[in-house]
Amino acid sequence: MNRAELADFLRRSRARLEPSDVGLAAGARRRTPGLRREEVAALAGMSVDYYTRLEQARGPRPSRQMLGALARALRLTGDERDHLFHLAGEEPPRAESASAHIRPGLLLILDRLHDAPAQVMTDYGDVLAQNAMAAALVGEAGTGRNVVRRFFTDPRARALFPPEDHAGHARSHVANLRAVTAARPNDPAPAALVAELRAASEEFAALWDSHEVAVRRASTKRFQHPTVGLLDLDCEILLSSGDNQLLIVHTARPGTAAHERLELLRVLGLQTMTPAHP
Repeated sequence: MNRAELADFLRRSRARLEPSDVGLAAGARRRTPGLRREEVAALAGMSVDYYTRLEQARGPRPSRQMLGALARALRLTGDERDHLFHLAGEEPPRAESASAHIRPGLLLILDRLHDAPAQVMTDYGDVLAQNAMAAALVGEAGTGRNVVRRFFTDPRARALFPPEDHAGHARSHVANLRAVTAARPNDPAPAALVAELRAASEEFAALWDSHEVAVRRASTKRFQHPTVGLLDLDCEILLSSGDNQLLIVHTARPGTAAHERLELLRVLGLQTMTPAHP
């Protein structure tokens, strides 16, 4: 680990970003260019003290998970992400698996979607980033959260949907995962998820054995939010070519009750956050 070079790279990467680049308001006039340390720490999900020590070349070696979070927080390109890993004495993630690194352009789109719930996830369901509206609708994404795992193992995840829709969501999750594992047989992450869920959920195991295949596509979803009520939302799915990532955006048609409730949810913000997932 090259602490001095890592510290310098972090400082310079932070200095070149403006608050608007990461979806933050500029606020009061800033004495120095770039983001504040506490803003980067919040975006990366780490303590300010830990991040400060990294910039001062006196922190411990970051984990691979933390390096990925820093790369996303600082909007690093793929080459810059790899450089960050090398400075920390780690090998960058291999390209043959679904990438956990989100391109800066995709993050910029996510930051600009202020009035629509949106999140980026791998094609097998690991949530990589989400905006505030998505957190308010489906709950804040913790590190490593997988929507398929939660749907089959956490009753709170299903409570966000009307009971009559559960069977359809279950089949969709399993059919998409079947397609992903067939397309990338050498990627250990989707295969490990399948093995875990076959052991943990009889429902998942039965659906897996039925061998249905269907890639996740645009649809209409109903959310039973505990605060604003039933929301009928259009779900658009955009594929990030080559990275096996999906940008999922939920919108409501203007003039509908769902549109009014979604606007209410935007006003309420994260105060109405519930720990579930789409």
